[in-house]
Amino acid sequence: MNKRYIVPLALLAISVSVRSEKAEQKKTTPAPAAAAQNPDMERVADYPISGVLLGRWSPYAMSGQLMSEEELFGLFEAARWAPSSGNAQPWRFIYARRNSAEWSTFFRTLGEFNQAWAKNAAALVAVVSRNTDQKGRPSKTHALDTGAAWENMALQGYINGLVVHAMEGFDYDKARVALKIPDGYTIHAMVAIGKPGRDSDLPESMRGKTKRSGRKPITEFVHYGSFEGPFKDGQ
Repeated sequence: MNKRYIVPLALLAISVSVRSEKAEQKKTTPAPAAAAQNPDMERVADYPISGVLLGRWSPYAMSGQLMSEEELFGLFEAARWAPSSGNAQPWRFIYARRNSAEWSTFFRTLGEFNQAWAKNAAALVAVVSRNTDQKGRPSKTHALDTGAAWENMALQGYINGLVVHAMEGFDYDKARVALKIPDGYTIHAMVAIGKPGRDSDLPESMRGKTKRSGRKPITEFVHYGSFEGPFKDGQ
């Protein structure tokens, strides 16, 4: 059941104590850039969450501009600090920059639809994870851990005003061979990263159709007590 949330008076004292800390954070953490926004669809959360989580999305339009090393590597730095089981950090990110000799190797693995818009990306990145832990034992959480690293990258990209769009529409077998990914590693996705573009930068068939998508309500995927248990919100 959805509610309107009112901050209890007891919490006001806590909020006062952290104002200086938040003010300091504002100096170092930029707000999401306007260029990364799409005002055509307003998202509304049923429960209080960060605006960064609500605002992040995966647009298609990119300008074709190149990115600096600092801009690109800042996303890898964000991925670096993701949590992982036993701090194994199983993720691997294999990338190529636009206009480099390696770019075409990545680009040729993409499906036709994704090639049509990803051609304007500044970088393509393959998201890969090691299937074993640091002692060589099968890892049950390598995909979960790598997903956390990918999410860090996506959120940091949104904060920095960049497009970070993951896709499964590529040839996984071709990518494994072309990118020389050894056995014992899983390829999860290909990611296009770039500077935000305009609707006119997209193929004509895609123009005017790409908007922020909604999400299922949590009542459809949260269960109490068991997988068959109902959703409960404390009532």
